[in-house]
Amino acid sequence: MNRVFAGLGGLFGAAGIAAYAAAAHSTDGHMTTIAPILFIHSPAFLALSVLSRINRAACFGGLVLLLGLLFFIGDLVSRDYAGDRLFAFAAPLGGTLLILGWLVVAATAFRALDYRK
Repeated sequence: MNRVFAGLGGLFGAAGIAAYAAAAHSTDGHMTTIAPILFIHSPAFLALSVLSRINRAACFGGLVLLLGLLFFIGDLVSRDYAGDRLFAFAAPLGGTLLILGWLVVAATAFRALDYRK
């Protein structure tokens, strides 16, 4: 899983820069929202690629973050380019999953959640 998270970190970084570029050329749409979200999660996934090697809870948190990003960002991109939502409540579901994922990642600081012992 650590290589997957490292690859996702790189992809999210590249997508964040591309979204910033798109936002600079258009004031319409959600790219100004999408860009920082992707760019912020890029180093998080790079860190999770290391942390998930020693803590499975970090791996689970990363998967929850990934789902949250796919739903949240996917919904905003779908609104911009397809003119419609990804599906009803995709963005709120994605946002909720992002919050939950970050809480799981924060909880990895507690040794009791390390179930590789």
